[in-house]
Amino acid sequence: MASLSFPAISVPTSVRRGLAPTQTARSGPTARSAGPGTGRRRLGSVFSSGANLARPSPILSRIGEESFDKREPMVPPFNVLITGSTKGLGFALAREFLKAGDNVVICSRSAERVESAVQNLRNEFGEQHVSTMLDQMRTVTNRWLRLLIKISFVTTNTLGLMICCREAINMMLNQPRGGHIFNIDGAGSDGRPTPRFAAYGATKRSVVHLTKSLQAELQMNEVKNVMVHNLSPGMVTTDLLMSGATTKQAKFFINILAEPPEVVAEYLVRCIRSVPSSRSMKPTYIRFLTGLKAYSQIFSRLAFGARRNRYLVED
Repeated sequence: MASLSFPAISVPTSVRRGLAPTQTARSGPTARSAGPGTGRRRLGSVFSSGANLARPSPILSRIGEESFDKREPMVPPFNVLITGSTKGLGFALAREFLKAGDNVVICSRSAERVESAVQNLRNEFGEQHVSTMLDQMRTVTNRWLRLLIKISFVTTNTLGLMICCREAINMMLNQPRGGHIFNIDGAGSDGRPTPRFAAYGATKRSVVHLTKSLQAELQMNEVKNVMVHNLSPGMVTTDLLMSGATTKQAKFFINILAEPPEVVAEYLVRCIRSVPSSRSMKPTYIRFLTGLKAYSQIFSRLAFGARRNRYLVED
């Protein structure tokens, strides 16, 4: 998930070792400590039992109204936190936000990959624009989280997604400018089967359901300054995708529909940044690979042989 925070953030310039999400949770304050009186404010149903899922939260409703009254417009540059941002689409998203002039916080389960990614990005864009979760946890009480985009797998896709959404929402509720969360879906999110990737597909299906439920809960509690959205990157040439290209059919569709992370990230970042700039708090579902685009590319392949052997040699 990537996240934008308020524009006036000052990113530490010293190079520090990045921590995985579980490590930061043990080594510093959580996002709930960001601001007076926020320590015990929770989004009601993220961790509630089934009997409590539909119960409105008076505290949440009151906070939403107060936040709406003091809401300020979001203006760039944004501060962006991206989980899973050391490689693939997450890293490409980080680069695109930095190109746009935003500040980026890098996060991953591997501290070594965080350190390497941060160093590479700082060499390209400057130390003042790139930081790690450890950098942010040192001064978390001074940070106003704005936008969060989630990229993860299995436990990270389910429990990790819930925790990140809960903490981000609780922080955003008390920000004058509110915030937006963008959860990234993947194969299986539309309910179609994902052979050889059953666990992955199941978690991505849950991403869409959680996002819709959070949208409904925020609206039910009349929260006016926080919204949760979905991003659909389509088929991206990541290590996971290419590792499953073992059949003729898989190679056929990867060559036709897949795009490099850099191409997808360029489109998604442009769309993501337009949401806070527009001041709209309506839920959105941003799709890179639309149905019309997919059918058009399949037709071009069948009719003209376009994209044949683009990434993989087909039998």
